Amino acid sequence: MDDFEQELRQAMLRRPAPPRLKQKILEHRKRQNTEHVHARLLMWQRLAASIVLAAMAGGAYLWHNAEEHRKGEEARQQVLTALRITSHALKQMNQQLAEHSRNAE
Repeated sequence: MDDFEQELRQAMLRRPAPPRLKQKILEHRKRQNTEHVHARLLMWQRLAASIVLAAMAGGAYLWHNAEEHRKGEEARQQVLTALRITSHALKQMNQQLAEHSRNAE
């Protein structure tokens, strides 16, 4: 039992802290806080970049759709103009044929 008590006394003896222990602990804690802040900042930067990229992609998609719609409307107007011209030409041709037909009788 003496050896056990001796070991227990040795373990329970108050010893002074190693030199610079407090400074090392504070430096380690400061480094951890800095790393934590840096990691959090990096996460927010990535999130912001993702949001910006998503907004840009959405804007590009909407712009493309608007451009396609504009081109479609322009083509529609061209077709309607061509149809009006053709209709006008056909009316003139019908009038000329009708007049020629009347003159031939």
